[in-house]
Amino acid sequence: MLRAAAKNFPSVAVVVDPEDYGWVADKLADGGLTTEDRRGLAAKAFRHVSEYDSAVTGYLSTPREQEQLPDRLTISLDKVSGLRYGENPHQSGALYAPVGVAPNGIAGATQLHGRELSYNNLMDADAAWRTVSDFAEPTVAVVKHNNPCGLATREVIAEAYELAYEGDTVSAFGGIVAINRTVDAKTAQAMDAIFYEVVIAPGYDDDALAILQRKRNLRILTVGSEPSGKALDLRPISGGMLVQGADDIEENPTEWKTVTEREPSATERQDLAFAWKAAKHIKSNAIVFAKDRALVGMGAGQPNRVVSVHLSQRIAGDRAKGAVLASDAFFPFPDNIELAAEAGITAIAQPGGSVRDEEVIAAADKAGLAMVFTGVRHFRH
Repeated sequence: MLRAAAKNFPSVAVVVDPEDYGWVADKLADGGLTTEDRRGLAAKAFRHVSEYDSAVTGYLSTPREQEQLPDRLTISLDKVSGLRYGENPHQSGALYAPVGVAPNGIAGATQLHGRELSYNNLMDADAAWRTVSDFAEPTVAVVKHNNPCGLATREVIAEAYELAYEGDTVSAFGGIVAINRTVDAKTAQAMDAIFYEVVIAPGYDDDALAILQRKRNLRILTVGSEPSGKALDLRPISGGMLVQGADDIEENPTEWKTVTEREPSATERQDLAFAWKAAKHIKSNAIVFAKDRALVGMGAGQPNRVVSVHLSQRIAGDRAKGAVLASDAFFPFPDNIELAAEAGITAIAQPGGSVRDEEVIAAADKAGLAMVFTGVRHFRH
């Protein structure tokens, strides 16, 4: 009936939104609706019906159909909030969430304190929350411009925070902190000396919240559990949209293949697993230096991998000695291995698959490094 009424908008007014009742009633009492009024109401009615149809399609689809990328993909979004601007002041911006579903993740976060969230705040907060959510152990991430510049895992959250901050104390300024456990007073006190834009956690002790709220502009968010099911990753391109499944493949480090003469030690294996997971959340070409389950250096977003190794070495400094390295994709040349060895790296995790794998392995053996092939790539653009 709504669709039929909307089709006849030149002579029929269809009202589907209670927010429109008032002005429609006023116009009817004051001479009637114009053609443009009815056209706008008809458009809203068709949008309402299409959202309903999309929800029904999703409900009726079989699990097999839901797992595949369909020939036709309908996406309906509701505006959650307007933003002051987008990535830059001359761009408009807003936050949307799927129709008919309570927003979750960062889109559904509750803000407890601080200034209004910006577009860039939300982008970085999402990167930070996704990073710590990938770890089962208590973990803290410090994110700047969508990349974790600090990351650490410890049983005591305050210790994890200190190590995450020490990952790159310069880049941490003005960053986003995400913690996958309830924040206690000791952790909040440690964060008090640094300027951060946003802090994200599942909860805060009363004392911790009181400490953090002393900073008037600090945005403090609580986030519930992540949504179940397989989310799609959508990227707009000129004239269309790229759609892919989420990069959430389950991996078992015990199945990684050692390709060098030396096997990684138990400690190196633990750090390699940590570094490999960290590299997944850093922009390609991604290199991670890690030691004792803490990021000590990283290189991100470089057009060649050896520059990312250089950047990781520069940030890590002496901390690189005895650290491990993870690379999100294979090494095309042995120069990366040679540079890592000079920095003090002792073990490497990488996907393997280069035509020069044998040269790369030989360089690792020559330097006395242990190296494993994961068989999985984690590009992130």
